[in-house]
Amino acid sequence: MPEGVWKYISFILALVLSFSIAANALLYLQVGELQSTTYKLQKILPSQTNITTNYTTLQLKIEELKKEIEYLRAYIQKQNETANGSLAIVPIFGLIDENMALEVVKKLEVIKSDPSIRGVLLWIDSPGGYIGPVRAIYKEVKELAYIKPIVAYISGYATSGGYYIACGADKIIADPYAQVGSIGVIYVHFNAQKYYEMNGIEVEVFKTGPYKDMGADWRGLKPEEREIIQKQIDVYFKTFLDVVMEGRNLNETKVKEYADGRAWFAYEVNGTLIDDIGDLQYAIEETKKLANLKSANIVIFDVKPSNFEIRGSSALYLPQEYVYKYIRR
Repeated sequence: MPEGVWKYISFILALVLSFSIAANALLYLQVGELQSTTYKLQKILPSQTNITTNYTTLQLKIEELKKEIEYLRAYIQKQNETANGSLAIVPIFGLIDENMALEVVKKLEVIKSDPSIRGVLLWIDSPGGYIGPVRAIYKEVKELAYIKPIVAYISGYATSGGYYIACGADKIIADPYAQVGSIGVIYVHFNAQKYYEMNGIEVEVFKTGPYKDMGADWRGLKPEEREIIQKQIDVYFKTFLDVVMEGRNLNETKVKEYADGRAWFAYEVNGTLIDDIGDLQYAIEETKKLANLKSANIVIFDVKPSNFEIRGSSALYLPQEYVYKYIRR
């Protein structure tokens, strides 16, 4: 084994030991063993919130270093191994529309029919997008999961529709500071009636029913139309809840605790919305385990990001902060 590898492992072990000592010291402070000290000493101690935050950060750093050691061990072992199969990495980056769904589905179909590919890692960094395309990718992932093990890896964020897709995988692994969740639906309605009036534009509509132009931008919504749209949103939301319940093996009450539209740090929802925290290499190793691969050829598929835009009144699996930026003007 190269001397440099041993030196690196020794360095990592020393860091783990150092962080463990620091973490234990902070924990000692946190549990209040020093409460009997003088008032003057209490004034210079860090606040309880800072102690808790720092301790959590140290814990996460220790876990990261441990996983790095595991990766180094696996790397050393596989130097003399021959690959006994392939593992596919499929990136799902950016916002999701019909073009993105078409790209991803085509790649998953190729993987499905390739017997040499024994496991799949979905690398998801997406806030979501249109409901139809999100569901199309999710269904394809679910079908593929019947044939080959799938792990979803989240490095930055998988919110709303991005998280919806991740729930189709057998396992979800995320960077501890990745944002996950944002379980919910948003409906965007464009009301440009005043714009048309200011610019002298008159819109004449011929329609076959009272709701045929519901959601059109040349007029506002009527009260009964708002009720209809709200019912549609509720159906989409219930579908989202069902997907999370099934994928994460949680009951509805538990899922609703995380379904207020917020995104969470992965370390906050470890064991509920995700299975484990780790980096890309850790996710690859976990995928190999599920696929019974001692060593694997890594095949990275190229999925082109879409030119996403919100083209009109739409229901979306998407956090609200992305809506204005992608409105077509």
